[in-house]
Amino acid sequence: MMNFLEKYFPNVIHIQDEVIDSIWETLYMVLTTAVIAGVLGIILGVVLVVTAPGGILENRRVNHFLEQAVNIFRSVPFIIMLALIAPITRLIVGTTIGTTAAIVPLVVGTVPFYSRQIQNALLEVDDGVIEAAEAMGSSPTEIIFRVYLKEGLPSIIRVSSVTIINLIGLTAMAGAIGAGGLGNLAIARGYNRFHTDVTLVATGAILVIVFISQLLGNYLVKKTSH
Repeated sequence: MMNFLEKYFPNVIHIQDEVIDSIWETLYMVLTTAVIAGVLGIILGVVLVVTAPGGILENRRVNHFLEQAVNIFRSVPFIIMLALIAPITRLIVGTTIGTTAAIVPLVVGTVPFYSRQIQNALLEVDDGVIEAAEAMGSSPTEIIFRVYLKEGLPSIIRVSSVTIINLIGLTAMAGAIGAGGLGNLAIARGYNRFHTDVTLVATGAILVIVFISQLLGNYLVKKTSH
């Protein structure tokens, strides 16, 4: 086995610790961003639904403002987003380099995408169930938690899985410009130094993380569907 690795992955053997550190850095960026962007995205998605025309808390001005904001931020390519909010990242974290610094643009890039996914998931909830809850005297807060979020849970998990996979791709892109993680390993240690085996291993590790995320998402969707 060792002979095989030394023959086909000679450069990887020499930087085993760096490969492991890169995997942990990617997981750190993904999980931290997923928690922060998840909370913000769900809140924003819910607000988009309830303030829409005909919503339980209809407010056309708020809804229009948020719709335009989401559309604008979703339209900015992530690589440009990294540069645009660099001053904000430096203000919050103190630097624009490293895994922790990457979390700021990752959150900014993920929240608009995720909030739109949440909005679409909640719109799948049967209007009849919402009307029934209103007829029974449920408050807007009760409708949000007991109807929208509860009935839309399978769809929310499904879009969350898609968002996490998209987020993994963003971490790789951020890594290419100094954020660390597997993206940085693939570009800085692999591509730039012509170490193809390092690039292959980094890519393979990213794919494994994606597959595990997809499998977990599919499992949770099946467990919550009814």
